[in-house]
Amino acid sequence: MKILLIGYGKMGKTIEQIALAKGHQIVGTINHSNTEELQNYSAANTDVAIEFTHPESAFGNISYCLANGIPVVSGSTGWLDQFEEAKTLCTENKGAFFYASNFSVGVNLFFHFNEYIASKMKDYKAYQVAIREVHHLQKVDKPSGTGITAAEGILASYKDLDGWIADNPEEKTKLNIASEREPDVVGTHIVTYSSEVDQIELGHIAHSRTGFAEGAVMAAAWLQGRQGVYSMKDMLNL
Repeated sequence: MKILLIGYGKMGKTIEQIALAKGHQIVGTINHSNTEELQNYSAANTDVAIEFTHPESAFGNISYCLANGIPVVSGSTGWLDQFEEAKTLCTENKGAFFYASNFSVGVNLFFHFNEYIASKMKDYKAYQVAIREVHHLQKVDKPSGTGITAAEGILASYKDLDGWIADNPEEKTKLNIASEREPDVVGTHIVTYSSEVDQIELGHIAHSRTGFAEGAVMAAAWLQGRQGVYSMKDMLNL
């Protein structure tokens, strides 16, 4: 594959290493210092773009790719208020768009089990459900996209909860997501069901970015020849 990397931070560089090791070609890298060079890429010279940037730039990058016939895989978080617009652009341009808040196979199995456990725990009102997520100091958005996805999986069963809330455990009508930022933490997500007598936890702890990057390259290969909007559930058949 001829891969364009949009975002060349820690994740972009890890994706580059894995893609090259698998025999793929990196046709270009775009970061904050050369954003104008994005216009040099199209379906003629790029098979797929892998986009990991910031909330303020993600939608523009995705829109450019879809408008110019480039299938795009995005893992940027914090921009999902424009997700429906991205889906519409994909349909209008007959494009291919793969989005995940987290590309780790392990995390997506965590999402799957999270939904299952929530579907069973909802009937046991003595247990208070909450989410805790911990990331490195450079992570801008709170809560994490992975934390929000976990919350959505719980809320699908907990109809009595009125959405999620950030860092406010006193608000009992909503699902609380507690965010912590610490040095050198790749990503930790813990769902807790607490009662007066015991506690149940489901968690995922990432030891490196390799799992995320491998999943993104896997998604880029899987997206080839497809049209539409996809997620890790589609690729992993969950």
